[in-house]
Amino acid sequence: QGQLVESGGGLVQSGDSLRLSCTPSGVTLGYFTIGWFRQAPGKGREGVASIGTHTDTTWYGDPMRGRFTISKDGAQGAIHLQMNDLKPEDTGTYYCAVDFAQHGLNPRDYDYWEQGVQVTVDS
Repeated sequence: QGQLVESGGGLVQSGDSLRLSCTPSGVTLGYFTIGWFRQAPGKGREGVASIGTHTDTTWYGDPMRGRFTISKDGAQGAIHLQMNDLKPEDTGTYYCAVDFAQHGLNPRDYDYWEQGVQVTVDS
């Protein structure tokens, strides 16, 4: 069964950088949108960034704009989230998800979710 393999989470200090990756395994991506979302303890799920698999269209959550960059290794390759200047408020579980269409960054539009990776930013 195909899946998206998440990697790159960890514990860092404030101001550090991390790169998350979401790598397709055993699955062919159609004209989808791949997104990264995060959820902090006690809070709702928040859109971080997303990108079209067959387009260059990207979407970003406002708190991430200018610090985070989403990119891809082609239409069937990994989706990367480069996170710079991390802050303690960036702490949370980060999820890779798939929208089987081209909507944007609303989690309610996403159809498939992976397990998530933990990102902890220590002040």
